[in-house]
Amino acid sequence: MAQQKIVQTAGRDQLGQFAPEFARLNDDILFGEVWSRNDLLSLRDRSLITVTALVAQGLTDSSLTFHLQEARKNGITRTEISEALTHIAFYAGWPKAWAAFRQATQVWAEGCEGEDGLAEFQRKIIFPVGRPNEAYAEYFSGRSWLAPLSTARIPFFNVTFEPGCRNNWHIHKASKGGGQMLVGIGGRGWYQEEGKEAVEILPGTVINIPANVKHWHGAAGDSWFAHLAFEIPGEDGSNVWLEPVDDKLYNALP
Repeated sequence: MAQQKIVQTAGRDQLGQFAPEFARLNDDILFGEVWSRNDLLSLRDRSLITVTALVAQGLTDSSLTFHLQEARKNGITRTEISEALTHIAFYAGWPKAWAAFRQATQVWAEGCEGEDGLAEFQRKIIFPVGRPNEAYAEYFSGRSWLAPLSTARIPFFNVTFEPGCRNNWHIHKASKGGGQMLVGIGGRGWYQEEGKEAVEILPGTVINIPANVKHWHGAAGDSWFAHLAFEIPGEDGSNVWLEPVDDKLYNALP
């Protein structure tokens, strides 16, 4: 997984004048270096570790609220945080868990249907949804998850999209061969090449994407969606990310 640089300014914003060295260590070292080593330990795992450490110390102030919010952003669902805090209670203390639950229920108060929807969708498909797609999040409108299924011979992945999520227009470049193949495995989604009508993807739908063709794909607005993505071997291959899909174009799809 590509390393994602974490940018933090809270230290300098709040203590930059009073304690500039502490602010530097917080922003540049703790977040800029340690949290940014997500090629060694994912942001999701670091969030779980941090929440556990704070609750164990009984620190249920604004710092716990911040890290619970980050945990949710890093893909931890309501069901998972509930189970994690229940587990922590037996080791760190029941009152500490109670205090943490009060904050967690507020953090996960909005959009919980979506979190439960992911768990329900996972039960309907044969392949795992994997981890939050952090490395490519900037190229997606909405949240997605990525599960590497094979990296040998022909690499392929399961990509899961929440309702309304789609990736940007992009091109799989190659001088010879190359391209991509998609196979729908759950929910309903769309595929579109530039200048052509969008094609609906359902479980079992196979989409062959030639190299050097501008296109996008993602979920329908009212459905979770997952497809397998097969990377076709080619020469001088590269992936070029372009502009997001226009909301007007997307919202016009049935």
